[in-house]
Amino acid sequence: MTQAQAIQPNTLSVEQRIAEVASAISDDSRATMLCALMDGRAWTATELSSTTHIAASTASAHLAKLLKSGLVQCVTQGRHRYYRLAGHDIAALLESMMCISTQQVQAPESRAPAMLRHARTCYDHLAGEVAVKIYQFMRQAEWITPDGCALTSKGTQAFLQAGITLNTASRRKPCAACLDWSERQFHAGGETGAALLRTFEQNNWLVRTPGYREVTITPAGEKALRRIFYFS
Repeated sequence: MTQAQAIQPNTLSVEQRIAEVASAISDDSRATMLCALMDGRAWTATELSSTTHIAASTASAHLAKLLKSGLVQCVTQGRHRYYRLAGHDIAALLESMMCISTQQVQAPESRAPAMLRHARTCYDHLAGEVAVKIYQFMRQAEWITPDGCALTSKGTQAFLQAGITLNTASRRKPCAACLDWSERQFHAGGETGAALLRTFEQNNWLVRTPGYREVTITPAGEKALRRIFYFS
């Protein structure tokens, strides 16, 4: 790639960049790949071609377009190449689009599969019914500020007591109200949401479903939810 090719995306206008990103997402196969990458992990081209039911060569062409648009990144490890979302902002964009895609004139009962609706990953944080209930508790208990942008001193202390460790060196938002596409209510994003998912995984409070975004809350996790967030 020449230097001119490398800097070309930065020379595009905002309108052209919007059109480029929209074009990259508009294909069904590429949209499926992006949704698969919302589990926060890196996937190989072969794995992505399998989940989209297309040939490996076709998957490579789609991935090239996603790379060019800046929606995904490629990580090389040894002889293997892995693809992942380009960052938290891309995950937030996709989650917002999922919300829009499920909206109708009248708010219906969600058609999302029960397990996906109950608990799933949203890039690097928890989503679904469980995550929404956690966020609602934290708001009511005044663990987070009214605008949902940060933990309060009370919330920070509660996290420490619960063994939930925040990455204080992170440059991302301390907390963010992320609209849950299946529940149409907010769950916690930002570093707060990421810390919750890290803690749940490290303590085996949940287990992931291989190849999918669904997660299963373990018996230990159910106890933790009752102890920390007063789940009934």
